[in-house]
Amino acid sequence: MAKGYVVAHIKVHDPEGFKTFAAMAGPVIKEFGGTVLARDPKPELREGELEGVCVMVEFESPEQAKAFYESAGYTAAKEFREKISDARLVLVSGL
Repeated sequence: MAKGYVVAHIKVHDPEGFKTFAAMAGPVIKEFGGTVLARDPKPELREGELEGVCVMVEFESPEQAKAFYESAGYTAAKEFREKISDARLVLVSGL
């Protein structure tokens, strides 16, 4: 079965607030069986215009990644994150 991934680029406007978001999102990631594979505050951008923290989280399936994203716990974290950052986030199916 293919894995599912959440890939995010987050331009943080409030670093202290981002710590709060991470504390909110972390337990929800674990609850849905996710593993943070990468977190880089200054990724080496080669193409495009994205900037900010790059995060990649792996889940057991695309369905599990979607369930995480649509969960009440992550919705609350996301609503908070939207106040302190701008984000681009995609759900990706593994091979």
